[in-house]
Amino acid sequence: MATTETLSSAARSELRGVAGEIIGPEDSGYDEARRVHNGMIDRSPGVIVRAASSDDVAAAVGFARSHDVPIAIRGGGHSAPGLGTIDDGVVIDLAPLSAVKVDAAARTAAAGGGATLRQLDAATAEAGMATPLGILGTTGVGGLTLGGGIGHLARKHGLTIDNLLSAEVVLADGSKVTASPDENADLFWALRGGGGNFGVVTEFRYRLHPVSTVIAGPTFWSLDDTEAVMRRYREFLPQAPRELNGFFAFATVPPVEPFPAELHGRKVSAVVWCYAGDDNDAAQAAMAPMLEAAEPLLHGAHALPFAGLQGFFDPFYPKGMQGYWRADFLNELPDAAIAAHREHAERMTPGSTTMHLYPIDGAVHDIGESDTAWANRDVQWAEVIFGCEPEPERAEAVREWTLDYFDAVHPYSATGGAYVNFMMDEGQERVKAAYRANYGRLSRIKAQYDPENTFRVNQNIQPAV
Repeated sequence: MATTETLSSAARSELRGVAGEIIGPEDSGYDEARRVHNGMIDRSPGVIVRAASSDDVAAAVGFARSHDVPIAIRGGGHSAPGLGTIDDGVVIDLAPLSAVKVDAAARTAAAGGGATLRQLDAATAEAGMATPLGILGTTGVGGLTLGGGIGHLARKHGLTIDNLLSAEVVLADGSKVTASPDENADLFWALRGGGGNFGVVTEFRYRLHPVSTVIAGPTFWSLDDTEAVMRRYREFLPQAPRELNGFFAFATVPPVEPFPAELHGRKVSAVVWCYAGDDNDAAQAAMAPMLEAAEPLLHGAHALPFAGLQGFFDPFYPKGMQGYWRADFLNELPDAAIAAHREHAERMTPGSTTMHLYPIDGAVHDIGESDTAWANRDVQWAEVIFGCEPEPERAEAVREWTLDYFDAVHPYSATGGAYVNFMMDEGQERVKAAYRANYGRLSRIKAQYDPENTFRVNQNIQPAV
């Protein structure tokens, strides 16, 4: 086994056929290459392999196994607990595998495992189509998809995994397979929500929908109206037309256009809307019942390109921000929970710190709980509390606020588990709670495809014994 100091030199010697870049601690670009999105994460891999092909991925996996060192797979590097990097081991960076190919006639798109949402959205927008993704353009399609994929189009078109048609996968033994309903169907089932536990996906193929112009934007209310707004939201959103998605949020209004100067820096309750269509009258009518909850400070829903909505939040969450997360699934928002939300919103630090409630209904509920690895088809909301600060000296305060908030609202959790893409490193019980009754099948599939738990730097599903 090579030591940390010699792992990169061993990689240069043993991976001579790799077309991508090999970066070690001795290289000038190492510090930048090892950084992930969350500035709280500071890890030092023994070597980083920027894979330019599936062959590069297979070679890097084999190299790590031969040296008995851990492997971290990095797509967009957005993992909150930093699961795209590891001390002393091998990071396989998929960023060079970012090509996107759109087949407009077939309404499909193929995206490399290192592509970002921004890249996929830009390519599909040219064809006037989209697939359901998340809300930050800098997120990697790989981590988002493998964890499930919650976003603006979920109520109309389902989760990202509900639109996944196939995947090209490098397994722990270095072999390359296709996973689809017709090939390696058990692996395909597991990939749809089971995270990066089963192999390295080098290409995803998605179903596309005719989504181009949407009616989207935020509505802001005073924090003083939080109770009234959340009570209306808990009743309104589940029965709203499927075309209408709206996630609830606490936020600080950023000091930028198009927000009025008098709102800059103000803490607000909000709903961020996306109506999947260009009929403004129908969209405004669908939103109208929420606007009756209390007088809005601003109602900013208007027509815009869907890809523009997808990238709207990117400037507020740049790489390097100090981020700490906690999450839950919810079925109800009782008054006591709403009071706890209001209390912690008042204590929210200004800037990008937030709490989001994403609706989990509509088309998401059309799929059975055991039809994919994502086992939470019966819940109403995915909640995430996200403490976020630019300054490292504020990191501990952000962490304490997030944990205090979580402790106050976790008693109202529907399942005890959470959306894995919103979880920190919280232990096996939380992972099992996230997968519920599907964990046993996932564990058996893990034993089939990765019996030695080679891919364990993730929300880990342990192989059945």
